[in-house]
Amino acid sequence: MLDLNIVIVNYLSKDAVETGVRSVLADLGGAPVNWQITVVDNSGNKDGIKDFLPQLHPNIRYVDAGGNVGFGKGNNFGFNAVLARYHLVLNPDTLIPSGNRTIERLVKFMDDNPHVGIAGPKLVYPDGQLQNSCYRFDRPSIMIKPFKHINWDKKYRFIKKYSERLEMREFEHNETRPVDWLLGAALILRHECARAIGWFDERYFMYLEDCDLCQKFWERGTAVYYLHDIVVTHAHERASASVPGALTALIKNKMARVHLRSWMQYLWKWRRHHKFYAKLS
Repeated sequence: MLDLNIVIVNYLSKDAVETGVRSVLADLGGAPVNWQITVVDNSGNKDGIKDFLPQLHPNIRYVDAGGNVGFGKGNNFGFNAVLARYHLVLNPDTLIPSGNRTIERLVKFMDDNPHVGIAGPKLVYPDGQLQNSCYRFDRPSIMIKPFKHINWDKKYRFIKKYSERLEMREFEHNETRPVDWLLGAALILRHECARAIGWFDERYFMYLEDCDLCQKFWERGTAVYYLHDIVVTHAHERASASVPGALTALIKNKMARVHLRSWMQYLWKWRRHHKFYAKLS
């Protein structure tokens, strides 16, 4: 069994995947971790990534998802591609900063804290600014989440109030602590726990699958932790918010419609199980 399986889902993102994988390889140099990188291709090799990956490193496995199956299902293909103690989910637009032994430290944290099922690093934008990646299971805040993604939090005070509560804006992100849920751009999962709960729920094509997964871990009694002293860069392209205005976004922006559908699926699935789990929430 490997120590770590690093899963990256590609959808016409060959250049971003290459840059991200190179940062992973540099970070893993000399690390006492048995690893494999698994690139799951949701784009049918239309960008030529299959033949390119072996040029980067022989320890990269290519998995054809058979079409654009979505973020959660794509990652599930990657989890099932190899047996490993941990799985590290990385978005194609993430970069591992050099010189910090980031991945080795993620594995060590999980080894030292067997009660933790999921952990996530501090995320920063390419310019170094903090990216809010910690969230609450707060019903009013989650109810207004779609309006934040069309920037209504900049127009209406009550939406801003609940958006800030959802994203734990009062938390200065300067301590390692349990949180209700974490953004799925960079997450390390304990294999035995994730397998027991069934991995990502594949009914979500994209969005809210990270929230759902963390809630399943908490329901099982396994903690979710934010790690303030381990940092990953995330470009964070908000495709669902690229068209302003609620009605216009739903008409013109497919990803806005996908986001809305996932939001409705989540609210219906967890309609009787909505509570805070993290002790410090």
